[in-house]
Amino acid sequence: MTTPTAEDTAGTGASRVLVLNSGSSSVKYQLLDMRDHSRLASGLVERIGEETSRLVHTPLAGGGESRERIGRIPDHEAALKAAAEELAADGLGLDSPELAAIGHRVVHGGLRFTEPTVITDEVLKEIERLVPVAPLHNPANITGIRTAQALRPDLPQVAVFDTAFHTTMPEYAARYAIDVATADAHRIRRYGFHGTSHAYVSRKAAELLGSAPEDVNVIVLHLGNGASASAVAGGRCVETSMGLTPLEGLVMGTRSGDIDPAVTFHLKRVAGMSADEIDELLNKKSGLVGLCGDNDMREIRRRVDEGDERAALAFDIYVHRLKKYIGAYSAVLGRVDAVVFTAGVGENSAPVREAAIAGLEELGLVVDADLNAVRSGEPRLISPNYARVAVAVVPTDEELEIAGQTFALVDN
Repeated sequence: MTTPTAEDTAGTGASRVLVLNSGSSSVKYQLLDMRDHSRLASGLVERIGEETSRLVHTPLAGGGESRERIGRIPDHEAALKAAAEELAADGLGLDSPELAAIGHRVVHGGLRFTEPTVITDEVLKEIERLVPVAPLHNPANITGIRTAQALRPDLPQVAVFDTAFHTTMPEYAARYAIDVATADAHRIRRYGFHGTSHAYVSRKAAELLGSAPEDVNVIVLHLGNGASASAVAGGRCVETSMGLTPLEGLVMGTRSGDIDPAVTFHLKRVAGMSADEIDELLNKKSGLVGLCGDNDMREIRRRVDEGDERAALAFDIYVHRLKKYIGAYSAVLGRVDAVVFTAGVGENSAPVREAAIAGLEELGLVVDADLNAVRSGEPRLISPNYARVAVAVVPTDEELEIAGQTFALVDN
């Protein structure tokens, strides 16, 4: 079966999909109508379980104003019920006959789940079995699924996995060079993440170039607070920067990215740090925030412009890692048709894009300063016409990708 895409949404009858992204203390949601890919409503419930819980709901159809609730929301069940109430207030309740399915972002699907999957009891058990390799993410995803099932037990629920797009990596790219028996016993290998974004952006980049995805090789740089790179050959991922967990790879907002594994042994032996303390250091106190105290690229650039040396070093380290991956993935692909920037930093930070490409002229990469300075929500080229390799900015749309894959599956 070919993986459904956001474009494969033909059909009749119920056409709405509710997309849920359940985090450890938050729920993001978006309601889309797949007849025309329009967004009907979106919302965020954050700080679940705290006295200062906050729900922001925005009705998007008809240009309604955002509504906000402040006050304790004890758990994910209460969060989803509150979101359902807000949707109902706009005439978009979960009991609507126009709701075709609920699509869930699930971070880790291991090797078993290579496509969007209708959630059954067995599927849910397998997602639970993957908790040891995604302890921060899969439990929250499972909670969101169970809560949604309780609210609409009659409705198809579909899991769309962050890891699925990367399951096409060849074995020599996915395996770590450790004892095979140990790796297999504990599911240790490179899985990759941000897969829905890489799938969507690589396909949209091919459209921008006027080519079919199977005819294009692209390097996608998903640069948000979490950041990852992928090498996509003919529409299939052949390499990606994140590994067993989202910690590997690029420098991120709070994550270190690539690091000598022996650093962890050193911190345990010399600093007396526990495994949990090292985990927190590398995931939450490293990256940009560890280097300069800020993980907001806008603030870092402001500080750089004011002559702040720590911010300048953090920026240079961030860009240096990007250059290394662009170069490495150019070698992996052999032929590169485009380097594509996406996500919050990738879409909005012209200085990051300029610095990441600077000096790579021998690889055919050039950025046009005027095109790079343009701010737009549309896919666009920022390289001059004469450049051998295109450089592009393609806004990601993970919610549309999840909704499209969900709807295509249940509609078929």
